[in-house]
Amino acid sequence: MDRSLNADVVEHHHLNDRIKQWRNWSGFWLIGLCNNFAYVVMLSAAQDILTEQESKNTTVSNNSLSVLATEFKDVSTGNSSRYDCNSLSTAAVLLADILPTLVIKLSAPLVIHKVPYGFRILFCVVMATASFIIVSLSSTVWMSIIGVIFASTSAGLGELSFLALTVFYSRDVLGAWGSGTGGAGVLGALLYSGLTQVGLSPQVTLLIMLTIPFTMLISYFFLLVPPPSFPQWKHGESDNGIEPSEERQRLMVECQEEQETSTQEDRGSGLLTLTEKFHIIKGLIPFVSALGLVYYAEYFINQGLMELLYFRNFFLTHAEQYRWYQTLYQVGVFISRSSLCCMKFRKLWILALLQVLNAVLVLLEVYYQFLPNAWLVFVIIFYEGLLGGTAYVNTFYFISKETEDRQREFAMAAASVGDSLGIASAAVTAFPVHKYFCSL
Repeated sequence: MDRSLNADVVEHHHLNDRIKQWRNWSGFWLIGLCNNFAYVVMLSAAQDILTEQESKNTTVSNNSLSVLATEFKDVSTGNSSRYDCNSLSTAAVLLADILPTLVIKLSAPLVIHKVPYGFRILFCVVMATASFIIVSLSSTVWMSIIGVIFASTSAGLGELSFLALTVFYSRDVLGAWGSGTGGAGVLGALLYSGLTQVGLSPQVTLLIMLTIPFTMLISYFFLLVPPPSFPQWKHGESDNGIEPSEERQRLMVECQEEQETSTQEDRGSGLLTLTEKFHIIKGLIPFVSALGLVYYAEYFINQGLMELLYFRNFFLTHAEQYRWYQTLYQVGVFISRSSLCCMKFRKLWILALLQVLNAVLVLLEVYYQFLPNAWLVFVIIFYEGLLGGTAYVNTFYFISKETEDRQREFAMAAASVGDSLGIASAAVTAFPVHKYFCSL
């Protein structure tokens, strides 16, 4: 009888562990999706709304994460470039997108530990919601820019906060987060494209998308299982409305204080001095540099060169070719960001080198135009997405694995600046490159 009872208890315990693991994995996947989803969809919609409201024959610039919303139009009937050029590189929009995120990632890790995670998530949700509403109501360029800034702020703060939050859970949730962020590019663009394709206006589509920030709220507060010692998830100390005795209250307070102190010493960054934080940042330089270089080459291709990859004798138009480049890139990112459960790759500088070679190859193709058709470019762009996603998830996996417990939360947040630095640098570089090619 006792053995049977013990077996039932063990089985029940294992079942609870599996349910908890599933809830945490699903929660981080949905959070990753929601964190980047607003960024993807909102910018696509902002461009459509401005085009519709102002009726200007201007290029609809493409967000770095957007896939299906870009239209190419001649700058003027006198465009004499051998390339089908836009008046302004898509790097202009990319730079506006990434700067708020970059500022947050550079400054927030030093002080963000003082802000409870719940408040951070609420702020991200408010900013994402505001971006949807502002862009749906926008009638001027500056209103849409404000919407872009709000979305960028939400995504940037969300990324560094949720990466830091993963240290309180089993390491597999990092793979869930990466997969969710990769899925945002594909699902966000497809959903926005699908809703507008069936006849809904961008404004109505945006109002429907307001459900996404609330999905993040539900995922964080109700789907994730609170870690036993997580200091910002505390339940009431009275049971069934009965106040505990004074002695019991004292013991509970002592236990709680000891638990919180242990948690901070083991995992938190709240007790780290400024000198310790800069020492950690110094140790992160190899990771951040490799990730930054991967993203520099990646977004130099996407925002500086991709719109110049036009095959005139191909069955797809320029706009269609560009959409397929972006679609295949996002699919590659999604697959590779979901790969952590299957493979790990520690030699991040190899990924950086391969991505730089990719950028050089695409640059030579734009200048010499030696590839016979777009099919080979499709393969290159898909491969580019695979490299970028692999670098992202493995960077944070090995930082989490190789950093001391006490330093891990701060390290994860601080390292998130790597991709943003690379993207911002690529945007700046893309301006003169785009101008040069379009002047040929």
